[in-house]
Amino acid sequence: MRHGLSLLFSAGILACAPSATVVPSPTPADPGAAAAPWPRDLLWARTSAEHHALFVQSFRAAGERLAELARERRRGTWAVIVDADETLVDNSEYQRRLHLRGASFDSLSWDAWVRERSATALPGAVDYATAVRELGGRVVVVTNREDDVCDPTRSNLQRIGLIVDLVLCRRGVSDKNPRFESVRAGTAGGGLPPLEVLQWVGDNIQDFPGLAQRAREEGAAAFALFGDRYFILPNPMYGSFERNPPR
Repeated sequence: MRHGLSLLFSAGILACAPSATVVPSPTPADPGAAAAPWPRDLLWARTSAEHHALFVQSFRAAGERLAELARERRRGTWAVIVDADETLVDNSEYQRRLHLRGASFDSLSWDAWVRERSATALPGAVDYATAVRELGGRVVVVTNREDDVCDPTRSNLQRIGLIVDLVLCRRGVSDKNPRFESVRAGTAGGGLPPLEVLQWVGDNIQDFPGLAQRAREEGAAAFALFGDRYFILPNPMYGSFERNPPR
């Protein structure tokens, strides 16, 4: 995970600190708990049929395309790389708690949320990860959660039925490209050999090799692999888009 409400988080800069008291759900006694209207992005992500449908649709399409890509490849020689937050797991409960308390993202509350291991699976995520393994591939999670919360991250994934082969957390560097390359080169750890990466799945343009928000200015070629090797999921709550100038 990475951020807080869409007004405050700068993508790629996420510091997690030692364990803190988890952000509680507000009670009626909490000042202003019901005063502020829900932000549209949070309401949409938590309640809309469209959000659910888009996740099901995207993961289904990714799985169908993956079956074609994997057909001529030997089992155990390839992988998919998937982001964690707002891709495999839903952290909107953390966002909800912040909103109802009138609070903003901070590393202490985020760290506590991760250690709570309460994030749920997003629609289609478990089916996709299961399909990858049935097809003979490895599931590698590349996340910008800090390395000191990697163990609770692995535990959370396992608890919700997301069986993955490796979780690569951030060690001071938010750029995911070196970690992508380590999977290809066989230096990522976890006893994995060099792996051909057939697909990437994420909710941020930076979850895909070499891409950033400037892709929008780079023409059709920058988006040529989406729907084939790249599959992106909706996240209006936060992301690298927050640094874009209004237009």
